[in-house]
Amino acid sequence: MGHSATDLYSGSTHHPEHLSDDQVGAAVSMLAMLAEPTRLRLLWALRDDELSVGALAEKAGCTPTAASQHLAKLRLAGVVVNRADGTARLYRLAGGHVLRLLLESVAQADHTVTGTPDHL
Repeated sequence: MGHSATDLYSGSTHHPEHLSDDQVGAAVSMLAMLAEPTRLRLLWALRDDELSVGALAEKAGCTPTAASQHLAKLRLAGVVVNRADGTARLYRLAGGHVLRLLLESVAQADHTVTGTPDHL
């Protein structure tokens, strides 16, 4: 038997019947942060670890300057957080919801690319 949207949303204590304009705006902003190839690669690199700008740039295949610019946008959007480690800044995902959104987005993309049936 398939899962309902309510079942999938059950990780939260609040199940809105209707979305407010603020909720829609915040969700669209979050999805927009994922809708850019370099940012998606940066976030994917952060799924298991906290990394420096240089390490992230290497994993994402971009320059440290480009990585830093994308990370600033992600930080302002609340998708990543950072902390000082000596002279370096270490970045990590902002929480479990961000991680789940990232993992589910990539899993859905994998189903689309490979033709694997959905498992709902």
